[in-house]
Amino acid sequence: MSHAAQAYARTSQTTAPPREIEAQALLKAARQLQDVQTNWAGPNKNMHNALLFNRRLWTIFMSAAETDDNPQPLEIRQNIANLALFVMQRTIEIQLNPDPTKLKSLIDINCNLAAGLAGRG
Repeated sequence: MSHAAQAYARTSQTTAPPREIEAQALLKAARQLQDVQTNWAGPNKNMHNALLFNRRLWTIFMSAAETDDNPQPLEIRQNIANLALFVMQRTIEIQLNPDPTKLKSLIDINCNLAAGLAGRG
C-alpha cells in the first residue's frame, strides 16, 4: 500500500461522524465560555477569544442551514438559523456590556444542542 493510501486509511479510521464533530465543537465552545464565566476577570482576551470561537462556530451552522443542498427539513434549518441569530445578538450584548451571567444562555444552548446531536437529548 502506498504512503498516501496508508495515511488515508488511518484518517478514515479516526474521523468521527459529522454529528459527533459538531457536538464536540459545541462542547469545546461551551467549556471556553464556562471558563470565562467561572474565572471572570472582566472583558479580557479570554472572553474575546471564547466569544470569537463560539461566533465562528455558529456562523458555520447558520451558513450550513441556509444552503439549498442541506438535507435537513426546513423547520430544523429555520430553528438553527434562529438560534444562530440569538447567539449573535447575545454575543454583541456581552461585548457591549460585559456580564458573566449573560454567558449562561450561550453555554446552555451549546450543551443542549451537543447533547441532542450525540443522541442524549
